[in-house]
Amino acid sequence: MLSRTTTSVVTFLNPFVVAGYTDELPPDEYELLADEDIVQIHSFASCRRTATFLLINWQAGKSELRATDHRDLELVLAQERAAANKHEIKNSAAALSPSEDQK
Repeated sequence: MLSRTTTSVVTFLNPFVVAGYTDELPPDEYELLADEDIVQIHSFASCRRTATFLLINWQAGKSELRATDHRDLELVLAQERAAANKHEIKNSAAALSPSEDQK
């Protein structure tokens, strides 16, 4: 069976907590690593995620690789998006107000 690891970057604008850990992480960019098994049946290939890790770079020059469930991480990211959308709507109230005709 083949496997692969993909890497992406996620950005948090607000402090957050990942399920399974008690400490709050600061807003920052975090590297996300996803391990997947590649299953090939005849000419069709599919991927199955086997592990998800969040790379945390601490200020003291240390890093930590935290295992997390990808569904828990998706929930935290959805909360981050909702907070960002709420902030955008709140700050764009002037643009949503009706314009007055000037004569």
